[in-house]
Amino acid sequence: MNPRPHPAQAPGEPAASPTPLRFGYGTNGLADLRLDDALALLADLGYAGVGLTLDHMHLDPYAPDLAARTDRLARRLDALGLDVTVETGARYVLDPRRKHGPSLLDPDPDDRARRVDLLLRAVRVAADLGAHAVHCFSGTTPQGTDPDTAWHRLADALTPVLDAATTAGVPLAVEPEPGHLLATLADFHRLRRTLGDPDLLGLTLDIGHCQCLEPLPPADCVRAAAPWLRHVQIEDMRRGIHEHLPFGDGEIDFPPVLAALSATGYQGLTVVELPRHSHAGPQFAELSLPFLRRAEATATRSPVLVPHPGDPSATREGSTS
Repeated sequence: MNPRPHPAQAPGEPAASPTPLRFGYGTNGLADLRLDDALALLADLGYAGVGLTLDHMHLDPYAPDLAARTDRLARRLDALGLDVTVETGARYVLDPRRKHGPSLLDPDPDDRARRVDLLLRAVRVAADLGAHAVHCFSGTTPQGTDPDTAWHRLADALTPVLDAATTAGVPLAVEPEPGHLLATLADFHRLRRTLGDPDLLGLTLDIGHCQCLEPLPPADCVRAAAPWLRHVQIEDMRRGIHEHLPFGDGEIDFPPVLAALSATGYQGLTVVELPRHSHAGPQFAELSLPFLRRAEATATRSPVLVPHPGDPSATREGSTS
């Protein structure tokens, strides 16, 4: 399969008309289902796509015959009419004893290389699936590692991944993650500038993370992030508490967020991210889509300008709080 195009709204211009949003659901919130069952469920519920976390239960990136399994999955996604983004946040896919380990920041270069290898596999899978982006994150700073060293490791580790993404034509979408080295929008811009602002380096914006720790409201974060936005994750959350919550259980006012997102012209997937709710995944998948559609329907439709690249970030550079 050829990758699908990745159109983006011109920075600094309002969308000619609001762009209908395309909602997906993350397989990390359906971990108790077989992948084919999860995909059939999402298609039946009316989702436009899926956030596919490469994991031992869902397209294991280290099991035999990955290319053949990916090809079968591509045909299944096409048959169901589902688009896809590839996510790399599996907890124990690389190490059964270390959650999300090893990371791109590990002191051991061999350990960093294992994470890089996972991301390279993810890029190949994404290209074969026609995915609109590959998601990744920095990892937490290891104890005893100074920040400058950690930033150097991150940039160095991502360079071959960006090279592969450029060859494949698939954006790499880095996610600011609370508690990680790259935790905020400001941190993303630090990485972007360090790497020379490569075309295929984009941003995964998690709406709940904006509520958790960014100084601006989530809708303003969407507008600030718009020029680099390649993937969106969404759930409810409370200020200062990094806990992914079902819609209505947190503090986020969703209609302004979805209005801002629509006004940017973003055409990728907006994926529900409830990784700790797999025990009732089908129920939350069924409830989440009508909630988002209602919020989108009631959103204010006034034009929202997308900031020009280079506008000041919402948080000071290097902030992690």
